[in-house]
Amino acid sequence: MKAWVKVWTGAPAWILTAVLLPVLAWAAGCHSYHIETTVENRTGETIRLLEVDYPSASFGADRLAAGATFHYRIQLRGSGPLHVEYTASDGRQVRVDGPVLAEPQEGQIRIVLLAGGKAEFLPQLTP
Repeated sequence: MKAWVKVWTGAPAWILTAVLLPVLAWAAGCHSYHIETTVENRTGETIRLLEVDYPSASFGADRLAAGATFHYRIQLRGSGPLHVEYTASDGRQVRVDGPVLAEPQEGQIRIVLLAGGKAEFLPQLTP
């Protein structure tokens, strides 16, 4: 009978370790890197088919009115350049290359679309 009690008193510590160790490892090792992205249309005209490409994914909008702002939160996987593409009101395709982003970076980036197919990229990223 004492053997059964001895095994039973040792079991909760073993179970606790078996359950908590994977949970703690998951919590300590998981961190998603996010960048709050804002696209501002300062072109003076409505643009169509806005697409922002970043490492491993993209986002966009069908239309963005003159003076409008579009917010999106991106999650980085890997590294690579940021590109912005859109169709101007005259039907011209515009592509502007932005900064290179890498997975450990997080923070925010403001993309200001300007007239003449130009853009300003204003990142505030860490590290």
